Amino acid sequence: MNNKQIKGLVVAAPASSSGKTTFTLGLLAALRKRGLRVAPFKVGPDFIDPGHHTRIAGHMSRNLDGWMLGEDQNRRIFYRSAVDADIAVVEGVMGLFDGYDGKTDAGSTAQMAKWLGLPVVLVVDAGSMARSFAAIVRGFYVFDPACRICGVVANNVAGIRHLQYLKEAMAGEAVPLLGGIFRNSDIEIPSRHLGLYTADDHVLKDGMIDTLAQMVENGIDLDVLISVLPDIAVHRPEEPVVRAADVKIGVARDNAFCFYYEENLYSLRENGCEIVFFSPLHDAQPPGGIHGIYLGGGYPELFAEVLAGNTSMKENIRRLCESGMPVYAECGGFMYLCDHLVTTGGQKHEMAGVFPFETRMQSKLVSLGYREITFAGDTPVAPAGAKARGHEYHYSNLAEGSTPPQVKQVYETTDKDSKDRKCPGWLVYKTLGSYAHLHFRSCPEIGVRFVNQCRQYKKEKGNINAAQ
Repeated sequence: MNNKQIKGLVVAAPASSSGKTTFTLGLLAALRKRGLRVAPFKVGPDFIDPGHHTRIAGHMSRNLDGWMLGEDQNRRIFYRSAVDADIAVVEGVMGLFDGYDGKTDAGSTAQMAKWLGLPVVLVVDAGSMARSFAAIVRGFYVFDPACRICGVVANNVAGIRHLQYLKEAMAGEAVPLLGGIFRNSDIEIPSRHLGLYTADDHVLKDGMIDTLAQMVENGIDLDVLISVLPDIAVHRPEEPVVRAADVKIGVARDNAFCFYYEENLYSLRENGCEIVFFSPLHDAQPPGGIHGIYLGGGYPELFAEVLAGNTSMKENIRRLCESGMPVYAECGGFMYLCDHLVTTGGQKHEMAGVFPFETRMQSKLVSLGYREITFAGDTPVAPAGAKARGHEYHYSNLAEGSTPPQVKQVYETTDKDSKDRKCPGWLVYKTLGSYAHLHFRSCPEIGVRFVNQCRQYKKEKGNINAAQ
């Protein structure tokens, strides 16, 4: 097994909303502008930041997660992507040491940094402080000696004089101050209820990416940053032989459906599946010759009128579900397969009608958190008894009503503390829908079973044309 030496770092912060995402995007842009091949990563169950990473770096960003996946699986994901790069940049989640509880670093950015053997660059919001900045940095530096902080960036700096105060405060500290990022409203990415706008919304224009790169080049000494990073050894992990693709799965991908773990798609491909992307917003029908469908999460509520108006797509998807095609839908994709979607304004839009439910948008967050799913029955993605991990994050709920007997509830759900949670998985025909976003790597059976179910459908039904 040949090792390759690359640079790598974790971008972290003392708390959320400190500026680590903006700095990460600027760093990716600046490094790429210098001609370096950059492999980006995101810690935690996030779909939006990895999309922006990918847009800027030109290299697929992947999620790392200390609860959904174990140490070995995270390392495999990291190595598989980092081995093709010159430098790896991992954006952390929450505060550096924030995880599941106040006792350990489980699930934290610090834990991931130690698992991967990467140093940390700490981004600190200096907006309302001067000498206290150094006290915060020193506290983080000594709190866990196993988590190495190799540099700090001051964010939200008011001006040259403010930056000079910060330099004076940090003059005798063990952690080098790499520079400061001045306040600039022009580099803020707009947000909405589920977070920032996605890469599919195309808010990161070339001009803004150039501005982000210049922000980092002007604000910090990039040469010093690179020089303080140790070389780390990465290698291409041993992988099972990828089976030649003999089935096709249609994956919905557009502005309404864009929340996918890249590892989920990779898992399907390595088991012999060809991914064919399509748009429920704009296409008249799913791709012809497919043997399964994957409808991910996103923002169907923002495009409900367009989705409702595309009757050809809805009818074709409903017919494929009724034919017994394996279909997996999570969160936004599940909402699309229900009877109706009601917006916060009270507008009622007809959806695909596979599940006899009505989903209603709420003005406040309905559910958020990690979930462990035990499959209580056989499904197209996992057999009865299998366990998988994922997360829930949505602003809609199901309207109260009775469930017909042909629709089965096949999820038993707990949270990260093993407490029971109400997060059903609904099965009708061979269509599985739920608000939970599953990470396929948390249950090795998922990729194998979903593709094999599609293979069985192909054997029984042949290459079904969606428009028949």
